[in-house]
Amino acid sequence: MSKQHFKVCLCWKRIFKTRVVEPPLDVRNAFNRFSTSGMMTVDELLRFLIEYQGEKNATKEDAQAIFNSLKHLNIFQRRGLHLEAFFRYLLGDHNLAHPPSQKVHHDMNAPLAHYFLFTGHNSYLTGNQVSSASSVEPIKDALLRGVRVIELDLWPNSKENDVEVRHGGTLTSPADLQKCLQAIKENAFNASEYPVVITFEDHLNSNLRKKVAKMVKEIFGEMLYCNETENLEIFPSPESLKKRVLISTKPPKEYLEVNTVGEEVSENENGTNPPDEGYHDEEEENDVPQYSQIIAIHAGKLKGGLENWLSDDPKKVRRLSLSEQELENATKTHGTKIVRFTQRNLLRVFPKRKRLDSSNCNPFVGWMHGAQMVAFNMQGHGKHLWIMQGMFKANGGCGYVKKPDFLLQRGQNDEVFNPDEKLDVKTFMTVKVFLGEGWHQDFHHTAVDPYSPPHFYTKIGIAGVPADRDVKETGKIEDEWLPVWNEEFEFQLSVPELAVLRIQVLEYDTTEISDFGGQACLPVSELRTGIRTVPLHDKKGNKYKHVRLLLSIKFGAPL
Repeated sequence: MSKQHFKVCLCWKRIFKTRVVEPPLDVRNAFNRFSTSGMMTVDELLRFLIEYQGEKNATKEDAQAIFNSLKHLNIFQRRGLHLEAFFRYLLGDHNLAHPPSQKVHHDMNAPLAHYFLFTGHNSYLTGNQVSSASSVEPIKDALLRGVRVIELDLWPNSKENDVEVRHGGTLTSPADLQKCLQAIKENAFNASEYPVVITFEDHLNSNLRKKVAKMVKEIFGEMLYCNETENLEIFPSPESLKKRVLISTKPPKEYLEVNTVGEEVSENENGTNPPDEGYHDEEEENDVPQYSQIIAIHAGKLKGGLENWLSDDPKKVRRLSLSEQELENATKTHGTKIVRFTQRNLLRVFPKRKRLDSSNCNPFVGWMHGAQMVAFNMQGHGKHLWIMQGMFKANGGCGYVKKPDFLLQRGQNDEVFNPDEKLDVKTFMTVKVFLGEGWHQDFHHTAVDPYSPPHFYTKIGIAGVPADRDVKETGKIEDEWLPVWNEEFEFQLSVPELAVLRIQVLEYDTTEISDFGGQACLPVSELRTGIRTVPLHDKKGNKYKHVRLLLSIKFGAPL
């Protein structure tokens, strides 16, 4: 048994013994139930996978693969797994609560409007919304994490002879549009083969729009998806758009006047209009076919306020953008109309202007009303971004998650789901937090407390619709790198399809804010039952090499 030394002052030290974590009682009982004579064979392990872990489709090859994964350990024996080897398997990557190897399994042949899309906001910014640099690196990073919607703000440069990507009206530095588009082309389909949507916030004159149109066509070539008709009555499916790039922005005004039900107005996030809004000349007429041809998803707001914004034209689908504040206000009076609108059309929700620190909103307000594109600042961190990352671990991490059926259905009298109605409990989820390990390997021994080992506790809860939100926490285990809690919690779920299991480990400090010890967010709809391990991540969403928790997960029907 090793020891750790903590210097308290010049004259003395505190010495703590470190210990080896032991299998919890539930693990020992499961091992004894499915093994004979203190050893678990491949066949017995297979029975454990099927009967205890709920892996109904597990095969003998799966069990053998687990055996093979343990052969490098000194504790492995050919005759079978003894308790310690079985315990190490349960804590290993072959036993994750949500395996990253899960494939795309949602129906991908429905229209785009039937999916939530992993969506970025001001995708080029490296930090805050006021003074940070613009770069292609955040765009690359977002795409490699599975983000499918990239936003670029297009502005004229100081000479008005070229296009810059920047956050207008701020001190943020510009990025080169061509480099941004090239970065999207090179990284678009490394994490997912499903379509990438580029939303342009357009502040350009007609000459620069033509320049953008030419640049887009030259860079993306056959990857660029262009509509065969001027107006789409229904969006194509993600399956039909594999490895295609779609441009979404507001078409030039002259193009809209003939083809829309009502006149459209600017929906730029900073409230400004493009430089040539309301201006007309022959040069701009030539702009219409070139720039409009690259726009696959038309964006814009109809004049007349919220009632008109949410109008559903049966002959044309479009994208509408609302700020998080506009959405919250709209849900108070037009909840069902938003749901109806998003059954065919796309709704993008972007952070309010006050989020200068690149923080994010609660995505469930949008998701519960069917909003497909809840746009997030991916360069930040915090609980809402962790929840977003957890949600889009679903469906193989492809960046598209099929909406629950209740958001897409209509009743006999054409009624739609009402988000304000009280929901019945569909299922109960029970989570038992056994223990955690790995901090002494991934953290310096004085990282969280310079005078002693940490006092870890775990917050565990549900992020979801208001009826499902709940947070509970374990007790605090003092002076221990290998905390053992053995505490069980129950959660009621009315909309498990939208629920995310949120886990955060903190180090208790009586005098300061608790220190961060790791976090994980996982889609409840895809959690595996039984005794499972959950790797923890840092504040930016990067997985630690060793830090993880051992949990038990069960689901049960309400009485």
